[in-house]
Amino acid sequence: MPSFTKPKIHLKNEKKNDIGLIRADYDGVMSTLCAGCGHDSVTAAMARAFFELSIGPHKAVKVSGIGCSSKTTSYFMKEAHGNNTVHGRMPSVATGAMAANPHFTYIGVSGDGDSLSIGAGQLVHAMRRNINMLYMLENNGVYGLTKGQFSAAADLGSTAKKGEVNNLAPIDPCALALSVGATFVARSFSGDKEQLVPLIKAGLKHKGFALIDVISPCVSFNDHKGSTKSYEHTYKYYHKAVHADYVPPSAEIRASYDDGKTMPIELHDGGLINLRKLDSGYDPTDRASAFSKVLESQQTDEILTGLLYIDETTQDFATRKKLPGRGLNTYPYEELNPGADKMKDLMREFG
Repeated sequence: MPSFTKPKIHLKNEKKNDIGLIRADYDGVMSTLCAGCGHDSVTAAMARAFFELSIGPHKAVKVSGIGCSSKTTSYFMKEAHGNNTVHGRMPSVATGAMAANPHFTYIGVSGDGDSLSIGAGQLVHAMRRNINMLYMLENNGVYGLTKGQFSAAADLGSTAKKGEVNNLAPIDPCALALSVGATFVARSFSGDKEQLVPLIKAGLKHKGFALIDVISPCVSFNDHKGSTKSYEHTYKYYHKAVHADYVPPSAEIRASYDDGKTMPIELHDGGLINLRKLDSGYDPTDRASAFSKVLESQQTDEILTGLLYIDETTQDFATRKKLPGRGLNTYPYEELNPGADKMKDLMREFG
C-alpha cells in the first residue's frame, strides 16, 4: 500500500513553538496501520512531544527495526534523520550513530517482538551501556505483521484471537530494564496522552538510556476478551503509580511541593521533572523498590504505569567514553587520519 504525505493545513493564529514551527511540521506520511491501532496514538504523542520541546526535526534521529511499531518512524518528523534497520538490530545502529554524533536527539521505536525476541541481546547492551536515547517499546503482545502469534511479552494465560492459550512466562520490559541498568524506566498506555506526552518529553531530556514500555493494543489480532493487551483489559487494570511533568529550563517553576507526594528531579540541562507519587511510600529513585513494585504488580494483574525509576547520577555512554564535542563529519581529514606515527603513539598508550 503506498504512503502519502499528510497535507499541511495552516490555521489562523496557529501556535508556534520556540523555533517558529507549527505542530504539522512534525508530521510524516499518512499511516498505513489498521484504523484504531494504538501505535498511531503513540506516534501523535511523539510528534507532540518534539513540537512542545522545540526540537528541530533536522536535529533528531529516528531508528527502528522491523514490525508494525517500526513502521511508525515514517509517520512523524519527515525531515528528521532516520534508519529503518534489520530485525532486532536497531540498538546497535543507534549506538553507532550516537557515537558518531552525540549531539543529536535520538529516539528508537520498536515493538515487543522486535525488542524482546531477536533483539533482546541488543536491547540489553544498549541499556547497560546507558546509551543516550529514548527507546519507545510499543507493546501489544503479538506479531501483528505475521497475523497475531504470541510475542515474548504475551502474559501467561492470555488467549489468542482463535482461542489458543499462552503457556510461556512473559518478559517484562520494565523488570528487564531495571535489572540491567537502564537509568529511566517508565510504562504508559497509548490511550492516555495526558500521561504519555510528559513521559516522552522527560525521556527525551534524560541524559542516558530511557525506556518507555507503551501498552498499545493491536485491534486486528489482540483486542478481544481473554487478551491482557486489549483496550478493555488495560482500562480495567490500569494503575498510575507516579505521574511525571517536564518543566523546561526556560519556564518559571510554579509548583507546590507536598511532602511525600511531589518530588522534583533536576536534569542536566537545567530542566525539571516533577514526580507526583500517587502510591504513598513509592520511591522512583530506588531501583530495588521499583523492581519490587513491578514484580508485585505482576501478581495482581495490575498494569503499573508512570515514571517507575529514574537515575540522574550515572554517566551516559558519551560522557563516560569522552566522545568528541562535535560530529565526526565536521572534522577535517588530517585530524581523522593523523598518520602512522601518531597512530603508533596512540596504540602504545593502550600497551
